[in-house]
Amino acid sequence: MSVVHGIRTLGVLGAGQMGLGIAYVSALHARVPVMLFDRSTAQIKSSLALMDKLLTKDVSKGKITSEQASVARERVSVISQEEGIKGMRDVDMVIEAVSENLPLKQTLFRTLAAEVSPEAILASNTSSISMTKIAACIVAEGQAASVEGKKSASRVVGLHFFNPVPVMKLVELISALQTSPETLARAKNFAEACGKEVTTSKDVPGFVSNALLMPFINEAIMCLEKGTATRDDIDKTLKLGMNHPMGPLQLADFIGLDTCLAIQQTLYAGTSDSKYRPSILLERMVDAGWLGKKSGKGFYEYPQ
Repeated sequence: MSVVHGIRTLGVLGAGQMGLGIAYVSALHARVPVMLFDRSTAQIKSSLALMDKLLTKDVSKGKITSEQASVARERVSVISQEEGIKGMRDVDMVIEAVSENLPLKQTLFRTLAAEVSPEAILASNTSSISMTKIAACIVAEGQAASVEGKKSASRVVGLHFFNPVPVMKLVELISALQTSPETLARAKNFAEACGKEVTTSKDVPGFVSNALLMPFINEAIMCLEKGTATRDDIDKTLKLGMNHPMGPLQLADFIGLDTCLAIQQTLYAGTSDSKYRPSILLERMVDAGWLGKKSGKGFYEYPQ
């Protein structure tokens, strides 16, 4: 007998590109009400405007009807700054989609564990950070780490959506050591309800996706740093020679060079393997604030 996801209301923590994308597919495809929260009201405003634009675009392409777009938009509501995370107290799942920063995620998960329903699944959209570390932080002082039940770390799971979420077909499912089989099954079913294919990875640095992708991108940056080839020739080689839709340097710009660096540092710290050492050029570009498409400049220029 298959396990249903049982998600009647979803909370999304963080309204950046990833959070907005997760809210979009959840409202449109999984057809669940979504409660969105971000500490920045400007970010919320920008994200909702983008959602309206995406829905309009899908209607114009004939992918959905105007009525479906309207209903999906109505499913998304914003939690006020006054309520904050407490506004998610009755949701059935929260998906955290903030920056790749372990202390920040640990702080948020401690708060979520204290504020939301004890039945709620607590999921992270992390693309590289250990889910076991995130899950461990919600265990209350004096509580046995191995305890099962609704208030335990067994309800924590990794749900790694890919950017841009409305377009990319994959979700990478990551089980912490503490994650229960029921939590894993429900999370998988919810991702599928969002219209995604799901792969499963052990909780290792970078999981499957970034353990493969980030060293590839980092090596391309090192080729540029050493003068092996120009930016354009590096990207053209991979696009035309290996049939990649975009070159690794352009892809890094779209991911965000700060995100690439954070993931590469996580891989390096988590394995102590020198093959994961971040490129010096990548570090310097992040130091300069050249973060890629989102900042207007990375390996390429992006007029704002």
